[in-house]
Amino acid sequence: MSLKVTRLFDFAYYQLENSKLDKAFTTKYHGKWESISTQEYIDKANAVSRGLLKLGVKPGDKIAVLATTNRTEWNILDIAVMQIGAVNIPMYPTISKEDYEYIFNHAEVNYCFLSDAELFAKADAVKQNVPTLKEIYSFDTVEGCKNWSDIFDLGKDESNQPEVEALKDSVKPSDLATIIYTSGTTGTPKGVMLSHNNIVSNVLASFPRLPLEDGMTVLSFLPVCHIFERMLHYLYQYASISIYFAEAMDKIGDNLKEIKPSLMSVVPRLLEKVYDGIINKGTALTGIKKMLFFWAVDLGLKYEPYGQNGWLYEKKLALANKLIFSKWREALGGNLTTMVSGSAPLQPRLARVFTAAKMEIMEGYGLTETSPVVSVNMYKDHHLRFGTVGKAIDKVEVKIAEDGEILIKGPNVMLGYYKDPEKTAEVMSGGYFHTGDKGEIDADGFLKITGRKKEIFKTSGGKYIVPALLENQMKQSRFIEQILVLGEGQKMAAALIQPNFEFLREWAKRKNEPVLENNSDLIINPRIIKRIQKEIDKGNVNFGKWEMIKRFELTPEVWGIDNGLLTPTMKPKRDEIISRYKHLYNKIYEIK
Repeated sequence: MSLKVTRLFDFAYYQLENSKLDKAFTTKYHGKWESISTQEYIDKANAVSRGLLKLGVKPGDKIAVLATTNRTEWNILDIAVMQIGAVNIPMYPTISKEDYEYIFNHAEVNYCFLSDAELFAKADAVKQNVPTLKEIYSFDTVEGCKNWSDIFDLGKDESNQPEVEALKDSVKPSDLATIIYTSGTTGTPKGVMLSHNNIVSNVLASFPRLPLEDGMTVLSFLPVCHIFERMLHYLYQYASISIYFAEAMDKIGDNLKEIKPSLMSVVPRLLEKVYDGIINKGTALTGIKKMLFFWAVDLGLKYEPYGQNGWLYEKKLALANKLIFSKWREALGGNLTTMVSGSAPLQPRLARVFTAAKMEIMEGYGLTETSPVVSVNMYKDHHLRFGTVGKAIDKVEVKIAEDGEILIKGPNVMLGYYKDPEKTAEVMSGGYFHTGDKGEIDADGFLKITGRKKEIFKTSGGKYIVPALLENQMKQSRFIEQILVLGEGQKMAAALIQPNFEFLREWAKRKNEPVLENNSDLIINPRIIKRIQKEIDKGNVNFGKWEMIKRFELTPEVWGIDNGLLTPTMKPKRDEIISRYKHLYNKIYEIK
């Protein structure tokens, strides 16, 4: 009888029993791809479990794990921890050492495993302030830090494997599996408690939505500490799909060509960058090649699924795919047919053009508190509608409250916030989780996100502004990399804008403007300011007079994860950005 998956570590054993792989996980070390099989994955996890037990780790103990990039060790440790009843505390590598200290103490972490010297420096700096933290181990060889090979050495002796098996049998689906500290765009991180059943139910309900086939490979680069990517890892294991880990963000292009994956998960920011890069190459073409390129792009931007544009459009699209879009696919490895997008709103034009180019974009919606998937688009069975986040997955109920807030009920909804019953009570009522997002459900059951409840604000004139709608519209401009719409309690909507500096310099070169290396000098060029104003005016046309962005200021810094202006999933941190550029905010609203 086939193993029934009810706990997270069951996925590995299910794969072993049903369709084991020679290459379950593959990571590049020192320039060479190294794979482990399903059997090696389980053997190594059992060795780590035995070693942890010999260290004195008990069910309920908290084990923190951090990695600068996704790697095989993370997944081995993940099931090794959970199958003995301990709790995995994944952490973002980019957070500050102050956040390390807060999470270590709040979660009462007993052991920490991390990937490299840089992370060890941050963790070691606060270790003395964390009374529960017994030791730090590194995957890499790091001076002054114990290596996780010590755990394997402890686990070589298999005499306590029966204890591992007994503990594994005692873990219940309802038990706490992980506490995930939300990165958030505001405030102190909250510890989201997720049970085995929360995530397992989400994997099994999401599985039918993905077009997976035997022999596929996937490329993983979104942080596995984020529940979106982590849930997909379990799903890939369930489907016996080989997982390759990207080396780094700036190596994704190279890795796509090496691995030639069929599927990968993405965030909208990555798709925007890929699209902008493709358009820049098209702009550099001349003559008939340039004309054909933009003819194909224009066609792709008008794409509707299921032949809705008629047979003539489909004939033209087939030609565009042969002449132009085939080159796009080749640049992304040649086999990429599906990209799953989450974490932030996706511009419908990107979903259209990539799907037209035979790389389907499956935009979905979810939160850490919902393990994470609530709804997702898919091409088959007419489950795709651009501008929406698809239909709810099986066993998950979506309801729209009177004020427009999206409410979720189902087995995927979290156990609560760790050590915070008050905050838990604030977001739960009648079994429904209050997402804080606003949305609509159309007649066919497709969910559309219309804004973030907390971020919808009133101007001093009493008019409501939905910043996400404005921001998504303006980011369609190649001149604008990031934008934050302002105006709460003020007389008008305004914006802070981080220009696309690479594109600005290309534009300046074409227009015989000074191509300045210093961003601060570049953004005070009157012609550049005037050109960006033109982009704002173009975007404003889609909004009412009270919503239009009346003024803006350009920022010289690139908003990034490392400087604390973006979350690890590349969403702007509203409070941080306003605080960093308070002088520009004051300038816009003429505050002395």
